[in-house]
Parts: sequence; C-alpha cells; structure tokens
Amino acid sequence: MTITLTTPALLFPALSLLLLAHTNRFLALANRVRALNTQYVTTNSTHLLGQIQNLRQRLVLIRNMQAVGTASMFGCVLCMFLLFAGYTLAGEIVFGASLLALLASLGLALWEIQISVDALNIELNAIEDDQERRRRAAGQPTVPAAAELDE
Repeated sequence: MTITLTTPALLFPALSLLLLAHTNRFLALANRVRALNTQYVTTNSTHLLGQIQNLRQRLVLIRNMQAVGTASMFGCVLCMFLLFAGYTLAGEIVFGASLLALLASLGLALWEIQISVDALNIELNAIEDDQERRRRAAGQPTVPAAAELDE
C-alpha cells in the first residue's frame, strides 16, 4: 500500500470535528462544575458529591481525549512532512501511529459517554429518592423505583 500526501490530509476534517466535539464536551462540563458548586454551597446535598466525583473522572478523560486527538493531528502533519521529504517508510509508520491515536481518542470518548450516563443516573436516583420522601411525608403509598421494576 502506498501512502501519498493526500492520505493523511483526508483525516484533517475528521480530526478537526473530533477536537471541536471534545472541546464542546469540556466546556459543557466546566459549566456543570460551576453550577454544581453553586448548588452544593446552597444545599449541601450529598448526591452532589457523587456528581462531583463523576465530573472529575470525566474531566480527566476529556483532557486525555483532547491530548490523544491532538497527537493524532500532529502525527498526520508530521507524516505529510516525512512523505514530502521522501521518507516514505517513516511517513507510513507515523501515519499508522496517528490512526492508533485517533482510535484511542475515540475509545476514551466512548468511555466518557458511559460515565456521563452514570451521572444522569445519579440525578434520576436523587429525583426518585426525593419523590419517595415526599410520598412518605404525605402518607401516600410508596411506588417501586424504576430500577426495582426492571428486576
């Protein structure tokens, strides 16, 4: 298989969009951290501690996704330079490494999405717990939680 200058260049639009998506996720998390901080200061709710732990893990993953995605783009540029300079084998190796970095970035993104679902479940459980407390306080019969219905 022969790699030309246009082969790594084909990844630029995908990598640019991927890095933009990672940045948007980071910005959304930053806003969520600020909102959680304000909410915790006013309510001292214990379920927020689970959210905070979840957010820390997600922030680390997003940082790593961005780093590996940037390394992939860097590798593509380096590959193009090596191919331009006539170092075909080195260019092919660097391109392969760039593809692996892209794969790692996508894998981290999938992991972060799974953790994000856990964060939503924490919120949903807190809502269900609050509804249960209100029912008990009002003397109404309790309703099984959604998780109990699935069993």
